[in-house]
Amino acid sequence: MSAGGAGVTPRDPEPAAESTAEPAADAVEGRPAGSTWPLALAGLVVVLALAAVTRLLDKNVPGLLEGTALEDLGAAVEYPVYAIVLGLLGNAVLTATGLRDRLAGGFRTEFFIKTGLVLLGASINLKVIATAAGPAIVQAIVLISGVFLFTWWLGGRLGLDDKLRALLSAAVSICGVSAAIAAAGAVQAKREQLAYSASLVIAFALPSIFILPWLATALGLSPEVAGAWIGGNIDTTAAVTAAGTIVGEEALQVATIVKVTQNALMGVVAIALTAYFAFKIERRPDARRPGLGDLWERFPKFVLGFVAASVIATWWLSTVTADTGKATIGVANDLRVWFLILAFVSIGLEFRVASLKEAGWRPVGVFAAATVVNVLLALGLAALLFSGFSVT
Repeated sequence: MSAGGAGVTPRDPEPAAESTAEPAADAVEGRPAGSTWPLALAGLVVVLALAAVTRLLDKNVPGLLEGTALEDLGAAVEYPVYAIVLGLLGNAVLTATGLRDRLAGGFRTEFFIKTGLVLLGASINLKVIATAAGPAIVQAIVLISGVFLFTWWLGGRLGLDDKLRALLSAAVSICGVSAAIAAAGAVQAKREQLAYSASLVIAFALPSIFILPWLATALGLSPEVAGAWIGGNIDTTAAVTAAGTIVGEEALQVATIVKVTQNALMGVVAIALTAYFAFKIERRPDARRPGLGDLWERFPKFVLGFVAASVIATWWLSTVTADTGKATIGVANDLRVWFLILAFVSIGLEFRVASLKEAGWRPVGVFAAATVVNVLLALGLAALLFSGFSVT
């Protein structure tokens, strides 16, 4: 992208070393050729150490701040914030000492992200969505379609690169960072674009934890409507949980169902983006028409793992007691958190400040405008579909 956020010509191919696509053998995930395994192992140790500190902060900060003026803030800040901040600090230290590029072989962002998202699938019970959340399915389809298309249109009007448009559209309309990651794999976006999108998600999600519950009370919304509004609007599952908890147990249950339903549609969007970019955005007029093999080559394979984990978990939960199922899924969720912490730390370590200057204000404006549309559309759908709805 050019300075000020103007988009590069969509048909210009992106350098392979800067994308999230499967890279060439000598440029694994954009790392310098010749990186040796001892240096890669040292880089991995750095990632693990920062992840351990992230986990300590995530578990202990809320308790340390309890009873202080910062209690609500401490309870609301999520592990992605700690992980990315620590990753950025590590990035600065390693860059200053000249070690960053030498250790970059251990920053396995792509592997950590994909593993975490496959584990996310295990927490999505398709049976619950199909039998207990009919309005949530309708809301998810309408909301995702409307917000995605608006964000894509506005990004085009402001001249954003098509790949960044795809990441922002998926992030704001579906499930934040997870959706941006899935979209990045589908459109082969740059790592800087993914880091930028993830930063915007977190920046907008944090204040919404407090603002939406306050607005729900001010507007006199029922717990079910408030929960549907929160679940359909806030872009991260953890932030949805925090906001829903503030409103109450009934609101939290509805918010969780709505958010899980949107998460389940992430694979559908990834497939659509893969096809759209292969057939329209990146196809040259003189090139042959992409076939199924081309689509399969660029399709983010981890999405299949995500779907498979959801199907297997749904079947398995129907064969065991509720306590057993809850305990096992809890283990899967804990592993997911660990892998995503590793991913966010790696994003911080790989991030380059130049990408922010290059992007300019336009992506922020697009994301902010899309968030406003998301808030209003989600409120209207929640009031229409969940008035009189009961979770019991």
